[in-house]
Amino acid sequence: MDQLSAMQTFRRVVDLGSFSAAAEQAGMSHTVLSRQVKNLERHLGTQLLNRTTRRLQPTEAGALFYRHCVQILEQMQAMTLELSEHQQQPTGTLRLGVATAFGELELGRWLADFVERHPRLRIELNCTDRFVDLLEEDVDVCLRVTDHLPDSSLVARRLASSEVVLVASPAYLERHGLPDTPEALAQHPLLGYNRLPHPQRLRLSSATAHQEIQLPQRLSANSPMALRAAAIGGLGIASFDRFIVDDALGDGRLLRILVDWQLPARNLYAVYPQSRYLAPKVRAFLDYVQRYYATPRWLN
Repeated sequence: MDQLSAMQTFRRVVDLGSFSAAAEQAGMSHTVLSRQVKNLERHLGTQLLNRTTRRLQPTEAGALFYRHCVQILEQMQAMTLELSEHQQQPTGTLRLGVATAFGELELGRWLADFVERHPRLRIELNCTDRFVDLLEEDVDVCLRVTDHLPDSSLVARRLASSEVVLVASPAYLERHGLPDTPEALAQHPLLGYNRLPHPQRLRLSSATAHQEIQLPQRLSANSPMALRAAAIGGLGIASFDRFIVDDALGDGRLLRILVDWQLPARNLYAVYPQSRYLAPKVRAFLDYVQRYYATPRWLN
């Protein structure tokens, strides 16, 4: 008896609830599958399935055996894939989800290099500011910059920290003055990201104090890139993840304000479905971004 094949058959029958469905999926006859399970029961010396007219149910022994089957078969699959990984180049389509600002400002720095390293890989990019359901939408990896990840079965690998900075344009500060305390900041209009729970609230901290400031809102938007353009255009003060305004700070289009006060930092995560074994394309991508962001990218 091919015990591994019999275990695969038994797992398929339990998962699908009938020999007919299992036979159709496997492309084999009902008789062959039924004989495999009967031989397995004879070999183990116990009944594994209760057979009714409507559905098959595992016995207590069958349920125990099923759990071991799943574990053993997944380990076998993982071993087979892992042994062949060194001979495999990542191939197929890698489906990535990123926030719009990250897609516009960060991917251009390294995505071309990643693709050149893996010429047999195709990239399908989904840029959106909503939280993507990876399993529902068949996304392999999401890159998210956030201060909070919802509880889920997904794996979240932290890649980097992004400080959050307060900025304004030189033209705005020339017209309205430079706020030098959190209290003075409250007199200035805020450009707010309206996807936040409290877009007008800023939590500031220094070495010795913590303050929460409520600012009047001049403009709200659901796009960080639109808010960035508004800040550069001199409409008000705004807070951004550092990577969104790093270039504008570098060339002077925006200036940091209240530099002795900090906003809560956020983190860049690679989020992906939990699996005993990662496909080569996913592993290659995760390893690449882990190495890239190991060097701090957004510095004062």
